[in-house]
Amino acid sequence: MATVLMRKSFNFVKQPQLQISAHLSDSNKNAFRAAVLNDYGKELTVQERLPEKKLNKGEIRLKVKYCSINASDVLICSGKYDVMPKVPLVPGYELFGEVIELGPGVDDDDFSVGESVIALNKEHFSGLAEQCVLSTKDAWVVPSVDKPMLWCGLADSYATALIGLARRGHLKTNNTILVTAAGGGLGLAAVDIAANVYKAKVIAVCESEDKADTLRGKGAWAALKFSPKDIKKKVQDVTEGKGVDIIFDSVGNASMFQDSVNCVAHEGKVIVAGAAARQVKEVKTSLLLPKSFSLIGVSLHCYRNSAYKIYRQIVQDAIDMFEQGLVSPHIAKTFTLNEVNEALKYVGENVSTGQVIIDMHQ
Repeated sequence: MATVLMRKSFNFVKQPQLQISAHLSDSNKNAFRAAVLNDYGKELTVQERLPEKKLNKGEIRLKVKYCSINASDVLICSGKYDVMPKVPLVPGYELFGEVIELGPGVDDDDFSVGESVIALNKEHFSGLAEQCVLSTKDAWVVPSVDKPMLWCGLADSYATALIGLARRGHLKTNNTILVTAAGGGLGLAAVDIAANVYKAKVIAVCESEDKADTLRGKGAWAALKFSPKDIKKKVQDVTEGKGVDIIFDSVGNASMFQDSVNCVAHEGKVIVAGAAARQVKEVKTSLLLPKSFSLIGVSLHCYRNSAYKIYRQIVQDAIDMFEQGLVSPHIAKTFTLNEVNEALKYVGENVSTGQVIIDMHQ
């Protein structure tokens, strides 16, 4: 049996604590704790007294309660992300928090002090801190504060999966879908939506039997470790030799991608929605033409920049699905802010099933 190519863990080198940007007086009562990346490839330093940033037009300040650690956070901290923000930097972009201040021009009919929100702050990051400043464009009021940690793991993965499966893939009830790297946050979201919202038949590919058990519990009709021979046989059995209607690739492992594409049906769809493995995928036209399948790329952040109304609506759709009890993010493990480097290593080693969360309460 073939084994999946595992993503390498990133080794962070310890360094002395450095000061971020401005000097802060000990008398500043509004200072807050944050995990600071002073240089790529180095460990984050938890600093105790960072100064508040002044709010600009259209911004709000949140008291952060939970922040997700995603694969892109690991890539940013290791210096291997597509776009590298300037350091020093407070990483983290997916969070749950409480509004504590409204900036100029923010309509209090849209946001109010004391409201709970989820946010995707990929413009300025800064989620791994007790406070975060972000644009109202990237924040959504949540209808309840039940299960706040689960809210934190909702927006990025579930909205991305929804764009791929519903908007671009036109997933229908009784379709058959193959999800690669289904044990990660994005893959698990795709399984959850496909199986529990659209009632599709899901074949989930993962790295271990433990992850397979979680995926079956999430609604996967079949969950198996990666093996080209086993996947092909399972797809043939489930689809009576026709192939799957949709392949949802959520990690970007080149070998897994090539073997999975062989399972797509005539006029099927292959959705590329993640590239955490940082491996270039190649599809030859000799493979595309005989089956006439569609190859679709999906990036939630690109929708923010190119189709803002869709970006806002798709995250709201994910919120509504969770509120209605149709889907539920799976939390793999929680860490404290002081354990942020352990959390990054845990995600980088690709051992988690679902979301990894930093709990700011501890």
